[in-house]
Formats: sequence, C-alpha cells, structure tokens
Amino acid sequence: MSDEENLNLEELQEGAPPPENGAASDPAAATPPKADAESEEDDPATIISGLEAVYDIPVQVSAVLGRSTMQVSQLLKLGRGAVVELDRKVGEAIDIYVNDRLVARGEVVVLDERLGVTMTEIIKSDRR
Repeated sequence: MSDEENLNLEELQEGAPPPENGAASDPAAATPPKADAESEEDDPATIISGLEAVYDIPVQVSAVLGRSTMQVSQLLKLGRGAVVELDRKVGEAIDIYVNDRLVARGEVVVLDERLGVTMTEIIKSDRR
C-alpha cells in the first residue's frame, strides 16, 4: 500500500501536521488525556456557561403568606383596617412560587425595614 492509503482521520483534518517520515501518527497521541473521569457536560463551569442564555429571562416570584375564601359580598364589605383571617398560623412556613409553580417553602424575615423571605425547604417536583 502507498503512504496515502495509510493516512488516518486526524491527518486528513485541516491544520493537522503532516506525519513524520511518512508514518501515520498515533491517534492516542493526538488527543490529550482528560485530567479526570468527568465529561465536559458534568463540569460545573460548562453547566454555568450553558445557563448564561437564560439569565435575562424574567420570572415571577410570589411568596404566599396564606389563603382565605370569601363571598364577593363579604369582599365588598371590607374597608381600610379590615382583617382577613388566613389559613396559616404564625411561624408556619410560607409557600414560594416561581411562575405559579410551587418551588420552595420559607419564612418571612425583615431586612432594613423591608420584608424578605428565607428559603427553608426546596420542593422537588416529578414534573419535567
């Protein structure tokens, strides 16, 4: 066989150096070994850089303190200073929704005279 018939794939790619002394290069030598057994897909830096495309997508976050059910006539009677009883007790966890989907539970905190929420539990969902 001629030397042209013994060329491997790496030698046919653009920019590949020609083989020395007409011999085919070793394919294992052309590919540097990985530092660890993880693939690039499992690398945290690769995952984070893949998420950059979604960083600017707006989402609606809601913290629900509790719920109440009433008739429209009762709602219309409410005025300034009216108290609406909720279905939660003081100190009970609140629900945190992202785009109307329950994702976590947490508790209310005060930060510089503003209300905030601390997540205490992440809700795992079977929905994908």
